[in-house]
Amino acid sequence: MIQKYFRDKNRVALAFSGGADSAFLLSVAKECGCDIRPYYIKTQFQTRHETNNARCLADVIGVPLKILSFDVFSVPNIIQNEADRCYHCKYAFFRLIQSAAAADGCEMIIDGTNASDDVENRPGMQALSELGVSSPLRESGLSKSQIRELSQHAGLSTWNKPSNSCLATRIPTGTPINKETLRKVERAETYLFELGFSDFRVRIFHDVARIQLLGTQFDRINALRFDVLSYFSQYFDEVFLDLECRN
Repeated sequence: MIQKYFRDKNRVALAFSGGADSAFLLSVAKECGCDIRPYYIKTQFQTRHETNNARCLADVIGVPLKILSFDVFSVPNIIQNEADRCYHCKYAFFRLIQSAAAADGCEMIIDGTNASDDVENRPGMQALSELGVSSPLRESGLSKSQIRELSQHAGLSTWNKPSNSCLATRIPTGTPINKETLRKVERAETYLFELGFSDFRVRIFHDVARIQLLGTQFDRINALRFDVLSYFSQYFDEVFLDLECRN
């Protein structure tokens, strides 16, 4: 059981995103009496909504969140957006957490990678291995579905929270990332969120926005298409709805 993992741990640093996995880890560690210290990396790749949500979630669980700011544009290998971008991101982020955690007297760093994650196709996992970051959910064999079930039983609001990814994933690999494109994506996704949509992406190719939605939301966006087109036209030359709906 995951509770066993924390029984002999003292002060532990957690890379906290506010998603289902890291929220579950934070809750379990606290219940086990572990001195858990969550760290959130705030960059241009996270929306303000995500940051505020992470802060509020940590408050609800009852553990103070430390927010560390990082300028992704200070690392050329990140903004060049090649196939190994995630490696460079993870390495930079966890080095920052390492520094903060060491100053706070933490004995180790953990993250929310679970047993369902395909580590073979995630370049960022190499950085975690190189930096000695542990993944207790994966080590305990807990899958995503199990974590959601356990989170629901624990009363965590994140039990059914859709998986998310950073804004950089909205830009095709090989296309350099710039601040203006990130700003457009954030505003477009914030608008859809405020309209009540969930578990979606706005992906960019040149100045074209491609909206990816759950199939169950197609009728709704079709009903709102003129409003959506009016708003999106401020930022994009064209707007497409991806008929290969999100699973």
